[in-house]
Amino acid sequence: MVENSDGKSVRLLTIYSRLANGEILNKSQLAQEFHVTERSVQRDMEDLRTFVTEQMLMQEIIYDPKAKGYRLANSVPKSLTNSEILAVSKILLESRSMRRDEMMPILDKLIACCVPAENRKAVGSLIANERYHYVEPHHQKYLLPGLWEIGLAIQQQNVMEIEYEKLGKSGTVHRVIEPVGLLFSEYYFYLAAFIRNIDRENFFENPDDLFPTIYRLDRIQSFHVLEEHFRVPYKDRFEEGEFRKRVQFMYGGKLQQIKFRYTGPSIEAVLDRLPTAQIIQQDEAGWVIAAEVFGKGIEMWLRSQGDYISIVDT
Repeated sequence: MVENSDGKSVRLLTIYSRLANGEILNKSQLAQEFHVTERSVQRDMEDLRTFVTEQMLMQEIIYDPKAKGYRLANSVPKSLTNSEILAVSKILLESRSMRRDEMMPILDKLIACCVPAENRKAVGSLIANERYHYVEPHHQKYLLPGLWEIGLAIQQQNVMEIEYEKLGKSGTVHRVIEPVGLLFSEYYFYLAAFIRNIDRENFFENPDDLFPTIYRLDRIQSFHVLEEHFRVPYKDRFEEGEFRKRVQFMYGGKLQQIKFRYTGPSIEAVLDRLPTAQIIQQDEAGWVIAAEVFGKGIEMWLRSQGDYISIVDT
């Protein structure tokens, strides 16, 4: 028997209304109620799933095995909002992390996600000046071709061989490394890795340093991902987020505790720059701050603050 389209429309509206009211609907009971087969009810659910997806209602029709029925659940939107696209575009442009011919196609793809069409024009207009005046990084290296391959080597724990350009373009060094993290900071991408087969006493300022070496991605002249794997227990894994909170300008060195007095105009800027910072004292003159930091980069930042900062003996 051919089903009447009006009857199906009423059934779909009724089912959706009941789902929206929080009911859990059983397929066999719906089939009996509407005098249709369970297969018809299954098709109804697929039609409704398509509808809520296309309408971007931030909802999802799911089958709950415990309740033995379908219910409507809120879902995270699967596409970026126009505000999110504008924010990401601004952040990308400010990062100045890639060549123009790598950066601009990414922005074009982001803007193409805006709906409706007039919003694409609006976002394009809001970033047009920054696009026009975009300044590429001086290294002029392509980063995207190898980025995913390196990311997979980290995720799959593959040993790598790299040829790395030393600071000041004073030649290259060959390293066999265990890559453990990919980071971004101050215009550049970085690879965190442990070096294999190196004389730590001769090459490391702190031979007992337990942290990985940091390599700037654009200075890796070539790399090869080996079939060999290394193993890091989960409890000992390198955590980019925790490392990033403690390092400034990606300069290596030991983990240390610092304490200083700040008398500048914005304590929020200090706390944002040093995520591990804690205010341990405050008076009319300013704040005393304690923080756990990694490496020598903190010295550069402290000096950049001039008379606003004075070191306090720990």
